[in-house]
Amino acid sequence: MLQDNASERFPVVDETGRVIGSATRGECHGGSMLLHPVVHLHLFDCSGRLYLQRRPLWKDIQPGRWDTAVGGHVDFGETVDEALRREVREELGIVDFEPQFVAVYPFRSERERELVHVFRTVYDGPVRPSDELDGGRFWTAAEIREQLGKGIFTPNFEGEIVRTKLLE
Repeated sequence: MLQDNASERFPVVDETGRVIGSATRGECHGGSMLLHPVVHLHLFDCSGRLYLQRRPLWKDIQPGRWDTAVGGHVDFGETVDEALRREVREELGIVDFEPQFVAVYPFRSERERELVHVFRTVYDGPVRPSDELDGGRFWTAAEIREQLGKGIFTPNFEGEIVRTKLLE
């Protein structure tokens, strides 16, 4: 069975995104509350539907829930743009897209703190979810709204779509 690499190194950042150190995935996700950067891409098709990925059951955080099309950590020594393009290529097989910046915000859960860099794009080409995901599909805004608060989506996704007003 696949599992996350607990020794993978992430940058530790301050609230402005400036790198102030590094830590392992295990340290960042183990309750240390070390702030580390992540990237999210909201992938819309031309009819306005939003692609969501299903997190595999082996993930250490929010297994089995539906989440942002692409979400991943910035590796130590990598820029936000490099991480975004790498994650989109790895998770969905997409290389030709134009990301639009949406927001940056700190997210805190009971286990971790992330500095989330949010982007969106409109894309109508093929989407090929990797083995890293448990598939995915396009959802209408109405379908998403109907399932909010029912444990279907990750809390981070639910908070982010409200915060960024992506479905309005």
